[in-house]
Amino acid sequence: MAARRRQFKRPAGERRYRKLFIIAVEGLKTEPEYFAVFNSRESVIQVKCIKGDHASSPNHVLKRMEKYLSSERLLQSDEAWLVVDKDSWSDEQLMLLHNWAKKAENHGLALSNPNFEFWLLLHFESGKAVFELKRDGHHDHLVCLQCGRVEEFYDAEIEKRQVAIAKERGFKLQEHSLSLYADCIKPACPHRK
Repeated sequence: MAARRRQFKRPAGERRYRKLFIIAVEGLKTEPEYFAVFNSRESVIQVKCIKGDHASSPNHVLKRMEKYLSSERLLQSDEAWLVVDKDSWSDEQLMLLHNWAKKAENHGLALSNPNFEFWLLLHFESGKAVFELKRDGHHDHLVCLQCGRVEEFYDAEIEKRQVAIAKERGFKLQEHSLSLYADCIKPACPHRK
């Protein structure tokens, strides 16, 4: 089957062509929802997310991309990207994707670590950070990478150092946030799953 070429039509009064990013992902929901944000009318790019299925290995992500590209030819300015969680796969499996990305200038590979869903859950839920447990006063966060538990803390020395570092570099600190991501080393952590 011959590849179809996307038509470039610029009707009067409509926006100009938006660069297209084809992104093949592992997941069915989280990653497609994340990338859908870029498809607003105001965006200068367009994202087509090739959703995963229950076969999420790097090889399956690559096969979905190749299938899409065999039926839809990219314009020269468009890009095709593979997005996978680095921590889920071996180096050998990821090398397959790396080799594919090297074959063409408009191909790319993005690896997330730790896994993408965990990162999103830690950072955003309805547009707000989910680990803001307290609303009173400034504090920092210590996030367990094993169970996701968050400890809020305040340390006057850390606060002083942050202000001093900004000043040393010619800045006046207006606002800041510190999150430390760590593995729990307690042998019998009650929060570990």
